[in-house]
Amino acid sequence: MKKSLVIAFIAVLTFSCQSKVASSDIPKINGYWEIEKVVFPDGNKKEYSINEVYDYFEIKNNKGIRKKVMPQLDGTFIVNDTFENVEIKETDGKYSIHYSTAFAKWQEEIVSLSDQELVILNPSKKEYHYKRATPINIIPNGKKTQ
Repeated sequence: MKKSLVIAFIAVLTFSCQSKVASSDIPKINGYWEIEKVVFPDGNKKEYSINEVYDYFEIKNNKGIRKKVMPQLDGTFIVNDTFENVEIKETDGKYSIHYSTAFAKWQEEIVSLSDQELVILNPSKKEYHYKRATPINIIPNGKKTQ
């Protein structure tokens, strides 16, 4: 009996602590995002300490693009012409990102979105945790990249 109550309490706590995404949060997705970890449906995690590629979102009026970009040591990015069209849609109080290319269409649910964190759930129930990307700075003596 005690075990059941503990499990129920943890479940309620988990679901009540998740921040609900509001329409006013959607513009926060714009910019550069660096993946931190992936949480698999069985609870296992894959941590990413170094990333060679960031996700860049540019969305206006719930439509835009996502590109993969490669950060450089001088604070710039290498980009190419490849991108995915995206559209943010709301269904039953949940927001999802709908992607489309010439080859495929898919969607992912936005679980959490703040100024510094983005969590996306794909159809395979994998959670992708991103943090806002910051410039790479390896210049000595406290000087900052531009």
